Amino acid sequence: MAVRALVKMVTLSGVIKDYLLLTKPGIVLLVLITTLTGMYIAQKGFPPTELAFWTLLGTGLASAGSAVLNQYFDKDLDILMERTKTRPIPSGNVSPSSAFWFGVILLSSSLLIMFFFTNPIATFFTALASFFYISVYTLTLKRKSPLATEIGGISGALPPVIGYTAITGSLGFEPLVLFLIMFIWQPPHFWVLAIKYAQDYEKAGIPTLPVVKGIKHTKLRTLLYTSALLPMSILPYFYQMAGEIYLLSASVLSILYLLLTLKFVFSKKPNGSFLFFYSVIYLALLFTIMVLDLRR
Repeated sequence: MAVRALVKMVTLSGVIKDYLLLTKPGIVLLVLITTLTGMYIAQKGFPPTELAFWTLLGTGLASAGSAVLNQYFDKDLDILMERTKTRPIPSGNVSPSSAFWFGVILLSSSLLIMFFFTNPIATFFTALASFFYISVYTLTLKRKSPLATEIGGISGALPPVIGYTAITGSLGFEPLVLFLIMFIWQPPHFWVLAIKYAQDYEKAGIPTLPVVKGIKHTKLRTLLYTSALLPMSILPYFYQMAGEIYLLSASVLSILYLLLTLKFVFSKKPNGSFLFFYSVIYLALLFTIMVLDLRR
């Protein structure tokens, strides 16, 4: 009996792990950080606890649900790629139908939470972010054009706008600045990964930029976007959103990002794992320091 109970516990633990992996918790965490930053900027301090809870829960569920549905629709591609063939759906650990309904439940719960506990504008932007990621990026552009990375980036740039509008119920220049930082950050962040796995993407028939234009062109585009991050990242200081500590930190972080990108561009090796890792740390630190050095 004890052995049987232990086997059941281990099996249940494995199932929970697979469903958790479907939600891409690392991406969800970044979404929560940027959403909370939008709320802080709008509130000029810590937002109301109850509103912050419901907004972060709703946004987190939307991100998780969108990730699950993305993997459901991409299951035929994921099984062709070394990097993704061990994901829960292509590996057979989670059935496609179970993943689909899991994603639908997460996304539906998100929109209900946002509608009843925040406001219509924040709910609209939450729905828009999920729509762009699932319909525009995953179902329309990903299999047809390398522009999927840039246009699809709209969805990933909306979390701070969701956070801001959850507080104010309206738009302004401040959330636009946050949106632009996120929008410019995303392509170079992804292209480093796309270069590393260019053969994988080509095998699966996915027209990423390295597959269509080549690695040299992609590296130059990566440098162009990373260069644009430097002036964009310091705009919060000049528009009275954050103080001198943020200005110094954003400058140092962005210059370091640019230098690492230059090193990657002139390197003959396609593996930019450290640059990819730094890009995640860069964004998390940038938004965290912005909150800590907020101008009230």
